[in-house]
Amino acid sequence: MRHFGHVAPEVRKRLFHREPCAFTPDSPARLLAAALGATLYSPATRPRLADDVLKQAGRGVVSMVLCLEDSIDDADVGPGEENLVRQLTALDDLDDHPDADLPLLFIRVRAPEQIPDLVRRLGPAVRQLSGFVLPKFTEERGIPFLEALATAEAESGRRLFAMPVLESPELLYRESRVETLEGISRAVGKYRDRVLALRLGVTDFCSSYGLRRGPDMTAYDVQIVASVIADVVNMLGRADGTGFTVTGPVWEYFRVQERMFKPLLRQSPFLEVQAAELREKLIEHAMDGLLREISLDQANGLLGKTCIHPSHVLPVHALSVVSHEEFSDAQDILRPERGGGGVLRSAYTNKMNEVKPHRAWAERTLLRAEVFGVANQDIGFVELLAAGLPGRP
Repeated sequence: MRHFGHVAPEVRKRLFHREPCAFTPDSPARLLAAALGATLYSPATRPRLADDVLKQAGRGVVSMVLCLEDSIDDADVGPGEENLVRQLTALDDLDDHPDADLPLLFIRVRAPEQIPDLVRRLGPAVRQLSGFVLPKFTEERGIPFLEALATAEAESGRRLFAMPVLESPELLYRESRVETLEGISRAVGKYRDRVLALRLGVTDFCSSYGLRRGPDMTAYDVQIVASVIADVVNMLGRADGTGFTVTGPVWEYFRVQERMFKPLLRQSPFLEVQAAELREKLIEHAMDGLLREISLDQANGLLGKTCIHPSHVLPVHALSVVSHEEFSDAQDILRPERGGGGVLRSAYTNKMNEVKPHRAWAERTLLRAEVFGVANQDIGFVELLAAGLPGRP
């Protein structure tokens, strides 16, 4: 699989100075963590879940979470488990859809014992699974999940990753936040090889105070939430080799539908799409808040995003592509002859690049460039978004 792999090769050639790399569920963890992109959540109870997975893969989704937790009723957990086993087995039986065509698939569980139980029930179909999402993660609650994951991995012989969700009240409350973060750090540090990424549960944070951000506000406008994000990145997202990939919070609004853009795109050939018109439609249909939040996620050290609607996927991926200017700066900073430091003018002659302070940024940028690609000089967000929409002319 690869980002923008659903786009025709000739269009990718037009879009990218350097195309996104191909990867598989067996690729190195560092690469997979960066490549998660827009992780689309789906209730595990959907009766045609296997078809949904294939459909979303064909639209550019590269990671999905099949949820047995908050997205379904308590009474539906048993049927949801049965459906998951049935649907993943069906995916495994499709000879014409090899592993590389499917997204990275994770199951969000409620209790530690579900992990080894589901792995046993899946049998050979466990090879379709990349891991588990662990809810309301703290040191005390999280260790049993991680131990269960280690047991399931040993029994199945399949590499399985964990994605803890940081969403507990203890993490939100000021008086317990540092202690909770220190505990989380100990837990994920002990199981570092199995922790692919840390996910932020902002909806639960807001719930503790009866808050809900509107479609014109980002998580960073809710100060109590922004403070948690800052502390999580501070303690768990450092670029010194001790940190983890931290993904952006969910965007709750999904009035935007792909069909809203199709009339405009049918009227104009790809190379003549009018950026102003398309951007106006994005703003008109409440996507402006999402676009601002994705940009703020990246500015605050987050990579990827939890998504609950397919219309969010393409904007996340389009804004994750590295610009030609960013790529040029990162390459200049990391040239071997710059190892001693110093300051240099950027190739675009619009900024100064300081080699030592900007090195970590450059390394992260080149990793993002590897998985999301580098845009050509004349290509921006709108062109990338338009190229990825189904039915593009």
